[in-house]
Order: sequence, then C-alpha cells, then structure tokens
Amino acid sequence: MSGVSGSRIRPLYPRAMPSEQLHELVSMRLRQAGQRYTDKRRSLVDILAECERPVTIHQIIEREPSIPQSSAYRNISVLEDARAVTRIVTSGDYARFELAQELTEHHHHLICTICGEVSDFTLTSAFEDDLDKRLEKASREQGFAARDHRLDVLGTCARCDSA
Repeated sequence: MSGVSGSRIRPLYPRAMPSEQLHELVSMRLRQAGQRYTDKRRSLVDILAECERPVTIHQIIEREPSIPQSSAYRNISVLEDARAVTRIVTSGDYARFELAQELTEHHHHLICTICGEVSDFTLTSAFEDDLDKRLEKASREQGFAARDHRLDVLGTCARCDSA
C-alpha cells in the first residue's frame, strides 16, 4: 500500500466508542434479530473490542478459556446474524472476526495469502470520497445499487515475506 498516495496505514484501536455505548448498540441489534444479549455474547464483544485486529475463534478462546469452543462459534454466529460482528474470510485455515465497522470505524483489510493474518487500515477522507465516486459509477454502469464498500488487499505480510 505504500505506493497509494493518500493512504495511511495505522491501527484503529483503542476503539473510540465508549464501552457502554457499544454494548447498548449490540444489545439493540440483537433485540432486532430476536436474540438476547447474554453474558457470553457480552464477553465476546468485550474481547473483540480489545483486540487490535480481526481474530480467530481459537484466539478468542486463548483470551477467555472459560468459553467453550462450541459456544464461541454459536454465539459469534448469532452476533454475526445481528450485524454486530463481521467475518473476514482469508486464505488461512480459519475465518477471523471483528466488530462490525458501524460499531467501530470504516476501514479496510490487508490479508496475508500465506498465513492468513489480517491487519486493518484506513484511508484519508479524500481518498475514500474518490473511491466511493468511482465505485458508485462502476456500480451504476452494472445496474447495481451500491450502499457501502469493503476493500481487502491480498499480499504477503512482513513475517511471511522474509521467510
């Protein structure tokens, strides 16, 4: 991404949204989906809010061993259905999960095609505005009504590139 003018790669965390507000929004999304905000789901949201990048279920369980793997998968799925969590599919063995960007900040992903590691990055407002205009034009030409965009950049992370 270093060749893209107007980009800035930086961590997005710590989250700007206060914890209370985050939990209220997740609770509302779950209610709208006909689900309850259980202690396990709250714990998963807290873990995802603390993580500096999208994480696997295995990484979640490492952080909170009291959550059984089957429970983690089931509850992440419910949070995903309620649009509180987003699944990032990589070339690695495991999907990674993060809080939905509506609960954090609009961002994009750098995905290593060797190890599957995912890093978040943001672009400047001017770059995002230009990208939105170009994507909207391309969408219209295809008869598609675009509402938002996600950008996943595939490549090799520094660790895998030096191996």
